[in-house]
Amino acid sequence: MKNLSTVDNTLESWPRVILNTYGTPPVELVSGKGATVTDELGRVHIDLLAGIAVNALGHAHPAIIEAVTNQLGQLGHVSNLFASRPVVEVAAELVSRFSRGDADLAAATQVFFCNSGTEANEAAFKLARLTGRTRVLAAFHGFHGRTMGALAMTGQPDKRAPFAPMPAGVEFYPYGDLEYLRRLIEMDPKDTAAIILEPIQGETGVVPAPWGFLRGVRELCDEYGLLFIIDEVQTGIGRTGDFFAHQHDGVIPDVVTMAKGLGGGLPIGACLATGEAARLFTPGKHGTTFGGNPIACAAARAVLSVVDDHFCAEVTRKGELFTSELLELEGVESVRGRGLMLGVVLERPVAKQAVSAGFDFGLILNAPAENILRLTPPLVITDEEISAAVTALRALLNSLQERSPEHDL
Repeated sequence: MKNLSTVDNTLESWPRVILNTYGTPPVELVSGKGATVTDELGRVHIDLLAGIAVNALGHAHPAIIEAVTNQLGQLGHVSNLFASRPVVEVAAELVSRFSRGDADLAAATQVFFCNSGTEANEAAFKLARLTGRTRVLAAFHGFHGRTMGALAMTGQPDKRAPFAPMPAGVEFYPYGDLEYLRRLIEMDPKDTAAIILEPIQGETGVVPAPWGFLRGVRELCDEYGLLFIIDEVQTGIGRTGDFFAHQHDGVIPDVVTMAKGLGGGLPIGACLATGEAARLFTPGKHGTTFGGNPIACAAARAVLSVVDDHFCAEVTRKGELFTSELLELEGVESVRGRGLMLGVVLERPVAKQAVSAGFDFGLILNAPAENILRLTPPLVITDEEISAAVTALRALLNSLQERSPEHDL
């Protein structure tokens, strides 16, 4: 057997062999357990990012390890030219979680599996176009992915501009503004196919939809015959304390996209469609080689076996505990979000400095804006780890205050 290439130093070799899409990472992580990770220097960090809301059950969860190991010993990949039990079981469970006991809704709902949230939103975009209409209405500041179709629906011009022209037909509305959205629909109602939104905008700083907005969008879609697409890529799988975040608002969308936490660390995405939307795809209209991979579905099944109603209730409780402790910190203006998807709004624009300095305080952090820390820890984080994280964050923010020019004055 040929000896494979080895490197002496991961971080030094990174820019030599890895395309510069993210820059060189500041730290190499080598292991993890639950809500903590260990870096190459042996430092242990509380992981408040969880791979960007991916590691729902944390690192090295025994249920995922067992499920993946068993499945790998049976079948690794079969393509969608053949059936395998894990894909059907996960689809059935997602339909059950979506329908919540409504037999008619369950009977009208089906799932398409892919490999990421971007691909799930790409599938949703194609479903919208299969209605025979071309306009898709998306929210300013929303984020739906990096492929051309998903990027076209992303309301962040700086991400779209380098790849213009985008696929045509997407127009943008202010998140939360029902009147603006109605006026936009009425500009061309016969060619408007769908409205897409996130229940909580994650990449723009954890911004929840105003109460009543999702219900208002549902009513607009019913009035004009549009598909209501909800992007649950980041908010789904118990992240906000409900299995799907839209369930908090009591609405039923036509299409739901999901990924991230579904595989607990393995790459899997899903596009769930119900009613007329579930009949739009027919053989030849869409596909993917790896979607529904038995190993990824085995991991998803393990995640779903853990994330039950009691687990989601615990996520709500932990989120409330985390929020209450964060609000006691000097330098924190407010905390928004739900469950364990929290945006910590800082009084000063030091969030990115906090991310860089966090490694010295044992914290993995993320800053989607200059004054916002996004916290999406593993859903299995303990009360003790939450308190330890807040204590470390207090010390971190105090250290930044001491370094500030205002403090020197």
